[in-house]
Parts: sequence; structure tokens; C-alpha cells
Amino acid sequence: MNRTLDRRTRHRLIACAALAALLPLAVPPAGAALYKWVDANGRTVYSDQVPPGVVAEPVGGAAPAANPDAAKQLANKEAEFRKRQMDRAEDAKKAEKARTDNTKLAALCQQARAQITGLRAENTVIYRLNEKGERVVLDEVGRKAEIGRVELLMRERNCPPG
Repeated sequence: MNRTLDRRTRHRLIACAALAALLPLAVPPAGAALYKWVDANGRTVYSDQVPPGVVAEPVGGAAPAANPDAAKQLANKEAEFRKRQMDRAEDAKKAEKARTDNTKLAALCQQARAQITGLRAENTVIYRLNEKGERVVLDEVGRKAEIGRVELLMRERNCPPG
């Protein structure tokens, strides 16, 4: 009888050992499983739980170990991201202002060129208003002085030749 008891005990011990070895395989580690699928609206969904009737594919491996500085690192990354966004917005604002300034300058330079062309046209009579509001014909000396004034303005504004 002692031998039978020993054999039973031995079988029980082997069965317990086998069960203890297989038990960790039956219970998945917490947070280790992540699944991906496309829902009815066409959006890609990631979750650790798959709804019934959905075909999902496992994504990634085990969850990373807890990082004690994770919150600080995330806050730093967010602050850097916000700074980059603000810098981009500021750069876009500066670029838009430069485009607007260049457009205004091009229009002013074009007007100045047209004014010089008109002043150089000899068959055109040009009038100016005097202090009393009376029309006065611009003579050749006045035309040359006005051309010089407009050319000086063009140089000061860095108008391109054209």
C-alpha cells in the first residue's frame, strides 16, 4: 500500500508541476495585446479588446516598461511641438507680409515708371495745380525736375529696372 500511495503522490506532484508550468501561458500578460481593425465608418481602430464579429490583427509586442519620467518627457515633447507650431505660424505670417510688401512695391514701381514715361512724352501737355488751385502747364525744366524726383524715389525704394 505504501508503494501505491507513493505512486499516486508522484503522479499528483507531476500533474501539479505540469499545471503550474502551463498556467502562465494560459493568462496573457496585462497590457501585452494590442489589436488593429477598420470599423464600419472606415476608421482604423486600435484597442486591447476586439469586439465580437470583428477581424482584427495583433499589433506590436509587449507593452514597454513603465518610465518614471514619461510624464515629464511627454510634457517636453508637447512644449516643443507647440513651439514648432508657433514658429511655423510666425514664419508664415512673415512670408505673407513679405509677399504683400513685394506686391505693393511692384505696383508703386510700375506707377513710377508709367509716370516717367508720361513725363518724357513730348506730345503730351501736363498740368500741375499751384497753391491757389489753378492749373499750370509743366514746362521742360519742370518735367526734368519731376523725372529726377521720381527716379530718386525709385532708387530709394530699390525698384528693379524695368
